[in-house]
Amino acid sequence: MTTFQSLGLSEPLRKALGAKGYEQPTPIQLQAIPPVLDGRDLCGIAQTGTGKTAAFALPTLDYLARNAGPPPKRSARVLVLSPTRELAAQIADSFRDYGRFMRLSVATAFGGVPINRQIRDLVGGVDVLVATPGRLLDLIEQRALHLKGVEVFVLDEADQMMDLGFIVPIKRVHALLPAQRQTLFFSATMPKAIADLGAQFLTDPVRVSVAPAATTAERVHQAVTFVDQREKPALLALALKGSKIDRALVFTRTKHGADRVVRQLSACGIPAVAIHGNKSQAQRTTALQAFRDGRVRILIATDIAARGIDVSGVSHVFNYELPNVPEQYVHRIGRTARAGAEGMAMSFCAPDERAYLKDIEKLTRVKLEVAPLPENFVESVRSLPKPAAAKPEPDQRRPQGRPGGARREDGAKRNYRRRKGPVGAHRGAVKRSG
Repeated sequence: MTTFQSLGLSEPLRKALGAKGYEQPTPIQLQAIPPVLDGRDLCGIAQTGTGKTAAFALPTLDYLARNAGPPPKRSARVLVLSPTRELAAQIADSFRDYGRFMRLSVATAFGGVPINRQIRDLVGGVDVLVATPGRLLDLIEQRALHLKGVEVFVLDEADQMMDLGFIVPIKRVHALLPAQRQTLFFSATMPKAIADLGAQFLTDPVRVSVAPAATTAERVHQAVTFVDQREKPALLALALKGSKIDRALVFTRTKHGADRVVRQLSACGIPAVAIHGNKSQAQRTTALQAFRDGRVRILIATDIAARGIDVSGVSHVFNYELPNVPEQYVHRIGRTARAGAEGMAMSFCAPDERAYLKDIEKLTRVKLEVAPLPENFVESVRSLPKPAAAKPEPDQRRPQGRPGGARREDGAKRNYRRRKGPVGAHRGAVKRSG
């Protein structure tokens, strides 16, 4: 049986993996690491929870370990693009963790935090930069960063990048990258638009896939309850009170809806926190850390967080509102049943959401089990307290932006409007030994 020790990784990485107790690679790691070590471009189809981050972080760090050298000033040797701040922070933490026995500099660049500190971090150059597209281009606009030093480029969660409207920013970044580089391209699904995008980035890539696109985890028990929209708060409160829940993620379609669910649960004596695009970065970080630590067991999230949360012990996922994009259902329920555990995904379907449910079942080829309403549900609804009205937080009074609660990260849209012309493409090439 193949182990990490037999993959040919450098000694510092083997030592880091041993310290974490990791012995056997996951299927995506087993398929991806060898060709990346050989210097090949790679196109990977892998859903969340499959060990995808290590599949590109380990061989990339191996390259840095075997080709030591200072990074160029105001640039990075490895650039990883991520769709969300939370995912970017987690990827950076993984690079630091796996590279703990290397002389390694890792920086992040995303919105919601002051840009000046990020500018200072990049002055001397870094080995690894993990960024969201909007803030990356802001740094380039301010001449605090150039991409001429990039030797390895990783595009993670390409399909979510497209969902969030980042295709134009990504193409702008692509124009600034050296022609000679290694590119690793990952997506949970591979529709034609994503495949066409990958073809622009990749040169003679190795293609790997750990599961058919848009399939759901076998260890997730999936069920649906049909309920009127106005009765969903009561059903959720009863489910959370009556179930043995370690940690639960509750997904809504909108940012205001997420905050409303928090207030409704609070009125029922159920502590919960929300994470979405209208929260400041400090609020998002605090909420996610409280959920990770177990101080809060219920996290309400919009789809912007669906792929940016890597928390062990999520026993339940509740689709309080069904997503209008069926692929998002796959990403949502992928938050549970991780690392060999089992999980429960419960969906609440109102009459006007039946078409969404049909699309989900067609995509996943899974017929969701119908769970009836609890006994004495009407009486239970009447006994629940009504939540008090609450003023929206100041940062929620801004325009909502994109439909369905998603927005462009880092003020990217605003910046593009004020630009008078394209950023000039750099033609310098950094040669990569293969």
